[in-house]
Formats: sequence, C-alpha cells, structure tokens
Amino acid sequence: MDNRLQTLTQWVKQFPGFEMADPQPVSGDASFRRYFRVHGKPEGRNEAQPFIVMDAPPEHEDCRPFVAIAKHWRSQGVAVPEILNQDLDQGLLLLEDFGDTLMLGALTEANADALYKGALDELLAIQQATSAPDYPLPPYDAQLLDREMALFPDWLLTQKLGLTLDNSERALLDTTFAFLRESALAQPTVTVHRDYHSRNLLVRPGTDLPGVIDFQDAVCGPVTYDLVSLLKDCYINWPTARVQQWQEEFRQQSRSAGVHNADPDTFHQWFELMGMQRHLKAAGIFARLDIRDGKPGYLGDIPRTVCYLVHASGQQPALRHFHEWLTDRVLPAIEETIGSVETRHL
Repeated sequence: MDNRLQTLTQWVKQFPGFEMADPQPVSGDASFRRYFRVHGKPEGRNEAQPFIVMDAPPEHEDCRPFVAIAKHWRSQGVAVPEILNQDLDQGLLLLEDFGDTLMLGALTEANADALYKGALDELLAIQQATSAPDYPLPPYDAQLLDREMALFPDWLLTQKLGLTLDNSERALLDTTFAFLRESALAQPTVTVHRDYHSRNLLVRPGTDLPGVIDFQDAVCGPVTYDLVSLLKDCYINWPTARVQQWQEEFRQQSRSAGVHNADPDTFHQWFELMGMQRHLKAAGIFARLDIRDGKPGYLGDIPRTVCYLVHASGQQPALRHFHEWLTDRVLPAIEETIGSVETRHL
C-alpha cells in the first residue's frame, strides 16, 4: 500500500471541483519528489482541466523554497507553474499542468533555433529576477562549488569506477578545481536556476517560451551557469559551431540588457570553464544516483558528460595535464565499466 499516494488522494479530493480526482503517475525525478496528474474543475473554470500534484515527502524534501521562488518568479513574468493549493507540512502542492512535452523530446534540427531562442529569452528573464523577499537566494559560493566538484572523484572515480587516486592525482584535481572555482567566482552574479536544461523545460502550445520546472535549488551565482546547462546539456549534444552561435547571441542579448559587460573572448572562457565545473558535478551525481539511490538510468549520460569535460579541457593550455589524465586514466575506466565515450564533437 502506497501510504503517500493515499494521503495525496485524500488531500486533493477536499478541494471543490476535485472530489472525483484520481491521481495518475506522471513521473519521478532524481530526487524523492513524485508527480501525479489529476483532473478537476476549480471555481471559475468552465470545464475540467488537468493539474499536477507534487508529492515531496517532508522528511526528504522542503517545499518552501519551491513555493517562495515560484510565486516570486511568476510575479516577475517567468513561466513557472501557478500554485493552486499547498500543504507544506505534508509536502503536497497542487500545480498548473504544463503538459508532457519536454524540450528534449521535441527538439529537431528544424525547430532547434526557435526552441533555444525561447529558452534563452526565458533564461534572461530568470537572470533579471530579484530574490523573493521571504526567501533570499543563497550564494553560489566557493564552498558549494567545491562540494559539487568533489562529487566527481568521490562517486564516479572511486566508487563507480573503482579507481584508487594517488597523491599526485589528488593534487592535480585540487589544482584543476581551484582554477575552475576562481573563474566561476570572477563572473558577474545573477539569479541561477541551477538545473536549466532540456528535461526541465516544457514546450507549450502557442508560445516559444518554455514552461520552467525544478527550480527549487536556485541560487545567486555565475552568469554563464544556466547558459552552459542548456547549451552543453548532459542529455543532448549539439555541434560546437551551433552551440557557439547560440552562446554569442545570448551574450549580446544579456549584455544589451545590462546583465554583464563581457567581450566575446571573456564570455566564452567563462562559459567553457563553467561547463567543466558543472560536468564534473553532473558526472558525480549520475554515479551517486546509481550507487546510493538505486537509479541506474542516468549512467548512460556519463559518457556524454565526460566527453564535454575532455573537449573543454583540451582547449585550455592551463589544464593540459588534467586533459591528458582524463584521456589516459579516466576514459578507459569509463569505457570498461559504463560504455563508450565519443570524444569527437561535430
């Protein structure tokens, strides 16, 4: 018996127009949250419509950041779900339904420019959003950056791949992490979604602007973080020339909006190094999801994610030793344990 589902069903049925609600699972995600679709006719609606119930067990998840950010961003024009009802003590939210069309599944060669333009327009709106008065965004500080990068050796290298790192390898990682950390901290700071990619953006009818979800971990941090999450997506790989075109278009757009004052070379360097920080984190998280949480479905994304690391480090003279170490030591272990790594970008 799923006691959480029972509780959720009883909770949503108490609202006028939802007395006959029959929650059907939509998806889970990499956390303990689950999502269910219900149909209801709230007061003021002409016909029954679909809605989403978020189930976030309070012993594992805190809904308060999600609620505070959602209400504030929505008031500032960001397309996040409307919250119709909430019970923070039980970890239950009744939300607007943006549908099931993830940007990842909708992307084609023909529509990519239009969908990415919409996603970049939405990103600029997020970057310009202020912190909610009742929930100041935490800073993306040195401690958080370091903690994220440590996931790479802690979970992927040692636990998943079974590598034993000697002192020189640890020193190499420390030097690399410091280089990436200082670049991140040197960037202008903006509001950062922190997981802005094709699986957290929903294509909506009648607009190129996506619906934005999974924003509860937002912080105040580097201007290129969400941009690299989107354009060097762990779940889809675009040709380098196309990524650079979208990156430069956003640089110009965000500079015109007063978000930063960076020239093309500076912005590109920020973007490349920020991507390395994120991909170190993501590769470690994918391994942790398998080992700790019993979710092996993300393992297949590790080769693509490490491919980004190899490619980016190969463009950085200061990271030559790290690049060679990745190529000689880490890639063979990934290919033996997880799967082939394609290091050639189109």
